[in-house]
Amino acid sequence: MKILNYRVFNGRNIYSHKKCIRINLDLEGYSEIPSKEIYGFNKKLVCMLPELNKHRCGIDEDRGFIKRLTEGTYLAHITEHIIIALHNMIGVDICYGKSREISGDNYYIIFQYEYEKTGIEAANIAVDFVNSLINNEDFELDIKLNRLKDILMGEKLGVSTFNICNEARKRGIPILKIGEGSMFQLGYGKYSKIIQATMGSNTSAISVGIAQDKMLTKHLLNMHFLPVADGMKVDSIIDAISCAVDIGYPVVLKPQFGNQGKGVIANIKHERQLSDAYELLSNDYENIIIEKHISGKDYRVCCVYGDIVAVSERIPPYIIGDGVSTIEKLIQDINEDSRRGEGHEKELTKIKIDKGLIEYLKQKKCTLNFILSEKEKLYLKDNANLSTGGFSIDCTDMICDENIEICKRTASAIGLDICGIDVRCVDISRPISEEGVILEVNAAPGIRMHHNPYMGETRNVAGHIVDKLFKDIPTNIPLIAVTGTNGKTTTTRLIAHILTVAGYTVGMTTTSGIYIDGKCVFKGDTTGPKSALAVLMNKNIDAAVLETARGGIIRGGLGYDLADVAVITNITDDHLGIDGINTIEELAKVKALVGEAVKKDGYVVINGDDKMSLSILPRIKGKLIIFSSDKDNKIMIENIKNGGLGIYVDGTSLIIQNNINFVKLIDIKNIGITFKGILKYNIQNAMAACAAAVGLGIGYDIIKQGLKTFYCNEEQNPGRFNTYLIDNVMVILDYGHNIDGYRCVLEGLKNIKHNKIIGIIGVPGDRSDTNILDVGKCAGKNFDYIYIKEDKDRRGRGKGKVADLLEEGALKSNFNIINIKKVLDEKEAFIEALSIAEPGDIVIVFFEEYEPLIEIIKSKIHKTEYETKLLAKN
Repeated sequence: MKILNYRVFNGRNIYSHKKCIRINLDLEGYSEIPSKEIYGFNKKLVCMLPELNKHRCGIDEDRGFIKRLTEGTYLAHITEHIIIALHNMIGVDICYGKSREISGDNYYIIFQYEYEKTGIEAANIAVDFVNSLINNEDFELDIKLNRLKDILMGEKLGVSTFNICNEARKRGIPILKIGEGSMFQLGYGKYSKIIQATMGSNTSAISVGIAQDKMLTKHLLNMHFLPVADGMKVDSIIDAISCAVDIGYPVVLKPQFGNQGKGVIANIKHERQLSDAYELLSNDYENIIIEKHISGKDYRVCCVYGDIVAVSERIPPYIIGDGVSTIEKLIQDINEDSRRGEGHEKELTKIKIDKGLIEYLKQKKCTLNFILSEKEKLYLKDNANLSTGGFSIDCTDMICDENIEICKRTASAIGLDICGIDVRCVDISRPISEEGVILEVNAAPGIRMHHNPYMGETRNVAGHIVDKLFKDIPTNIPLIAVTGTNGKTTTTRLIAHILTVAGYTVGMTTTSGIYIDGKCVFKGDTTGPKSALAVLMNKNIDAAVLETARGGIIRGGLGYDLADVAVITNITDDHLGIDGINTIEELAKVKALVGEAVKKDGYVVINGDDKMSLSILPRIKGKLIIFSSDKDNKIMIENIKNGGLGIYVDGTSLIIQNNINFVKLIDIKNIGITFKGILKYNIQNAMAACAAAVGLGIGYDIIKQGLKTFYCNEEQNPGRFNTYLIDNVMVILDYGHNIDGYRCVLEGLKNIKHNKIIGIIGVPGDRSDTNILDVGKCAGKNFDYIYIKEDKDRRGRGKGKVADLLEEGALKSNFNIINIKKVLDEKEAFIEALSIAEPGDIVIVFFEEYEPLIEIIKSKIHKTEYETKLLAKN
């Protein structure tokens, strides 16, 4: 079998609320062959991958998957379990997966992932493994697993980043990954913070630069009368020897620019050692510092926004002899400790045997082959960094008040909001000023030693960092997601308008573009997850309203974590047969994801008049607001009784009601988008927007003002029943692109005085034949003249095919063929329709492209104004 393609979902999606990868498989003839019928397959699989014995599978019993194998299961299902097992074997805790048939040999597998490249490679290995079992070929699983571990190590988050993100999640703060490294955005919009390890949005670049320069740090701290070791920069061995005489042995050599204790050679006791150390160090570093070696213990003091939140004693790695093993063997034994890993993957780091270690042993008159006597203790480093194999003991409760003040002054002097201060002294509970020094100050300090001390109490430094990042500011901004079949763009725009009236700076995604504070920053259909991210990452906004369409949900999932309010306007059978969604029930499940992804204290707004919208109620866990045109709607009344809210029309008024209060908010005729009550479908959209605003806790007076001052015009709601007057001909532009959209608009036209109605119709080519025919019939029943045009993007249809179906539908309604004309170009059709229109007529265009039609309208209006002025002058 082979992988045809894959798709990565970075957030909640139609398959799961977890991050998932979908792979499409071609089983190449094995779709109906269970593995038990493939010679030796099951036995070899379980023998090579005993991890599968732990899988309970869908039957949820011990060794459930093995039972399924024995009974007979199929290759896609087996591949799913192999992918999960491979993840678990390298320490990635995932458990969710499923496999489904698409058709014939084509299957898809969905599986949870933590790291994208690791997940994709696990899928590749699983497929190769299954193929090897089918073909009875050898498979080097250990080599593949080591390769997978290497990929994981390249992707895996460091302890600091992982813990900060985890603490943000605990506080309900959403997280967005930026790029492929360890940079993340915590929160959305104006109040969001960017972190990379323990550096944050407020970390000063200049201060980081100072901390990276150990000589400059020493100089600055000295200016603040803070205790530092005597030292200076040296340019040669001779220079180093001369300085050592001035300072006095023992001394330390270290890079001027370095981190994690790399290159530090301490406790150099005489000239020969100094010469050897300088020669070794100068091979890797150009800028070298010499300073006085201070006896004592190594401590790391962690300062977060001026608070000392953790203190650790750092102990260099050491071995204890047994009288038999070599130093090399003792190091290897220590590295077998399950708590030790590569880099920062675990609480302790493996001790590397490198030239620095060999040189250190040389100073101790040892080699790797040297055998220590029984119980003889040998330190392997002079520095105690965890990254070089050291370990930590928590001492937070031991630091004295004077040392706390010294460390606070140190952080302030450098200007770092978050830093690690390295201190050498006899005892951290006694003043440093008497018997110790500050060795250096570290920007982006590792917090592994505080979260996972070898001994002592765990200190939640990451929690302190997150709390300080969001001190006195909101951790979230209001987020409203809107989905549905019809009305979602108008509803989205109206909600954004109400929030603007309430004083928010709103970011909005719609079918027409991305808007920041009312300005379009990008034109196009921006209703998918990438567009949502563009809004949520914008530093100007403090509220987000996201139109969330079917296609984006299916192909990319949601671009956000949880909404404060979700709105589902309605669900009809538009777009069926696309992206694997073939029934309205499947479409309702897709739309339901928006309602499912709501905060516990958030609201889901549901159309009580729409049967399919109500069908998803069992999937909704949040609080409900039901809106309805019928004040006696049973579902709405029941919701009100249960403590929910209802928005409905009673006579000529829009009502807001809960089980305590009844508020008559506004007269329907005063809602701007209803054309004084004529456009019934916009009453529904107004109720949906009102419900969203109520769910956010917006004041009723503000909601009322918002509803009154939002209109179907080019500025506020472009392309949605926009009206123009050209020579007493009313021109209407509308984006209606399905049968329900047509019906709603045409119902409104009946209440507008007119002579003839000239319709310019067209629908996207990816609609079903039945849907297109129905649009034609609807047009035939309501128009006096019909111009049939086609979209430029015919979406797989041949030229003229959609137009033929529309014509066929119109004729089925007994429409006079003489009054039908096919002009496939939208602009040409519009110009020709205007040419036959007479005063009192209505010309309505169900458009594909808005701007070209606006240009024509404005040129006609300007010409009319010019001719009127000319006649008046004459």
